[in-house]
Amino acid sequence: MIQQTRPDITLPAANEGQRRLVQVLFVGVFMSALDSAIVGPVLPALRAAFDIDNRTAGLLSSVFSLSSLCSTALMAYFSDRYGRRPVYQTSVAFFAIGSLCIAAAPSFDLLLVSRAIQGIGAGGIAPVASAVIGDVFSAERRGRVLGLIGATHGMAFVLGPPLATVLTSTLGWRWLFLVNIPVALVVLWLGSRSLPGKRSDVVPGPVDAAGIAATLLFLLFLVLGISRLADSATGMLLWPWFLGASGILLAALVAIEKRQAQAMIPIVLFANRQLAYTYVLTLGVGFSMGGIVFLTTIATLAYGISVEHAGLALLPLVLCSMVGSMAAGRLLNHLGARNMVIFGFGLLTLGYLQSAVPQTGLTAFVMASVLVGIGLGVVVSGALRSIAIDEAPLALRGTAQGLINIFNAVGTLLAVTCISAIADLEGGGLTGFSHAYLAMGLSMLVMLFIAFGLKKKSTAPASGQTPSVGT
Repeated sequence: MIQQTRPDITLPAANEGQRRLVQVLFVGVFMSALDSAIVGPVLPALRAAFDIDNRTAGLLSSVFSLSSLCSTALMAYFSDRYGRRPVYQTSVAFFAIGSLCIAAAPSFDLLLVSRAIQGIGAGGIAPVASAVIGDVFSAERRGRVLGLIGATHGMAFVLGPPLATVLTSTLGWRWLFLVNIPVALVVLWLGSRSLPGKRSDVVPGPVDAAGIAATLLFLLFLVLGISRLADSATGMLLWPWFLGASGILLAALVAIEKRQAQAMIPIVLFANRQLAYTYVLTLGVGFSMGGIVFLTTIATLAYGISVEHAGLALLPLVLCSMVGSMAAGRLLNHLGARNMVIFGFGLLTLGYLQSAVPQTGLTAFVMASVLVGIGLGVVVSGALRSIAIDEAPLALRGTAQGLINIFNAVGTLLAVTCISAIADLEGGGLTGFSHAYLAMGLSMLVMLFIAFGLKKKSTAPASGQTPSVGT
């Protein structure tokens, strides 16, 4: 049985304190999302600065993804044990230190290490921010705040590329990372005043060292198996072995965590049917996010759009995703999480199925991208996170949010691998990508059917309420 230590939350003063809190959370999450958006545009400058090829430069994204994925589980676990404020601020501090090291890196090897440090910080920012929202805000206000946080990725991908272009061409690429330092310092300062603290008379039990080790090894082997990163680096067929090892580690992890009083990955969360549905659907959300990657390839192959301008083809998608996320957050309390998820996956199904038929023309492709953008904005707006907040025990709320980030990241990796594999089987041309996006549309249809298994209205009485001071 899991020993649940109910965290005592010290809230900031009423509305003014909550407004400051939203600013701290938004800026922190936006800073992390913006960094992901600027890496693509800055790659040419990095290749020139360190004299590396495209495959080597791609390691920056792989290292960041792997370190942030492993960090997510760890930071979410510690936030449940020691409180949101210290873990959120530690994550922001790691992100700032990594940014400073990147800007000062004299070699590409040190750049990779610095990027890993930055990823450790990034992995803890979003899940802890979501857990804070669940702790502090009432159910009536939570949807709007989660929608605002969910829209940060759309905002980052709108502002990131032009910001990267301007700074790289004027001050140099290192300033793209140096600007994180003052922002992080402001977040740390404001966070020390507005983030809720945890005061508990119950001493946390022993740290789940075995669970931590098993979880990190499982995620490492799973990512290496899905991404085939080791295969690309060595030229050997290794991914089946990594996936096999991850399966063994998963079985070991389940056995370990069933015996832990305060497990890093509490198995009890998956015994809750609503949480189990939520995590499967979150995997689908990540899958839909990964599907965006190759839409520009269809634009270049089917409609003659130049490689230099291919990114503009996704601008309607990104803008609609941002608007859809904020609108869905405002409508969440009125329509309910279940209806929002069903609506979002319905749009994703239609959008991706339309993308699989490039013969219908560029206008139809743009309309399909609009449907995908709105659908994606809806499903990332906070509906699934809201379900996790309502269904998870209060003492496990951070871990429940961290699992959402993990399933999301794994789904994204799976989508990129599956689409590229299907396309390559048919020569890597337009026909192959059409079949890949047909499979993508059908997978969204499966998620749509699963979404009907969600409850029409949450009946969790306590976890969705705002905790009172000194509880």
